[in-house]
Amino acid sequence: MSLPHPLAAVVFDMDGLLFDTERLYERAALAAAAQLDCEMTTEFFRSTVGSPWVVTRMRLLDLYGPAFAVDRLREVAMGIFRELIEEELALKPGALELLDLLDRAGVRRAIATTSMPATARHHLEFHGLVERFHAVVAQGDYVAAKPAPDPFLKAAERLGVPPALCLALEDSHNGVRSAAAAGMTTIMVPDLLPATDEIARLCAHVVGDLHEVCRLLDQRTVDGGGATSSEP
Repeated sequence: MSLPHPLAAVVFDMDGLLFDTERLYERAALAAAAQLDCEMTTEFFRSTVGSPWVVTRMRLLDLYGPAFAVDRLREVAMGIFRELIEEELALKPGALELLDLLDRAGVRRAIATTSMPATARHHLEFHGLVERFHAVVAQGDYVAAKPAPDPFLKAAERLGVPPALCLALEDSHNGVRSAAAAGMTTIMVPDLLPATDEIARLCAHVVGDLHEVCRLLDQRTVDGGGATSSEP
């Protein structure tokens, strides 16, 4: 697989890709489980990364039993998470450099996330990034969550760009599956989860960070219309 020609838009995942939040969610979930006197492992939490809450909720009930106060666990975890992000909400390395590069190229961009709209807006406002995205697609904006293609298809629709001319950036397995199913060229930037053989086959590239995405895009010439080309 190669990068699209021309590149008309980039669709970003949010948690674990643009913001370093997955580790904060993990800390919050483990702390909440401890408060409720139930055991949760890092391995279990990471197996839920990129899954919608309805799926994670069912898995928690399978793990702890049908009488488990699963919604209370989520409430406590989100309270802890909200405290953490006020002190530790960080951008992933290379995020600002990539946005600057896309600005110079005139490439449109969107976010496609499973987070709530208020959460997405908080994170973007926290780092002054609201105006740097042309669309934000969050929970409630689509019918089926990742790994279904709906979030990425909705992002392409809002950008007014065919999915085939979009580059998707993802860190989770379900996110990669979603972007690939939407027909977008996909780059994985692993966060908590490494790429499996299956996931790597769905990607044009698997890279270490967003700095590497910048280098991949910067190798291509930007024309006056804001599209990138593979010509030297």
